[in-house]
Amino acid sequence: MNALQLKQAVNISVLDNVQNTIASQASIMLADFAKTQQNIQQAASAPHPTAGHHVDVRA
Repeated sequence: MNALQLKQAVNISVLDNVQNTIASQASIMLADFAKTQQNIQQAASAPHPTAGHHVDVRA
């Protein structure tokens, strides 16, 4: 293998590793985003903690 072929092989290997890293980071980011969306949905459907404690009956 000459120097050019070696350089190309190393570049391809590094590129492959970078692509794998980016794919795994994107997967983690999307999973975290989905968890956040679920938490927001649950918080939005929960009753307000102080709603109904004080009723203003003044006319």
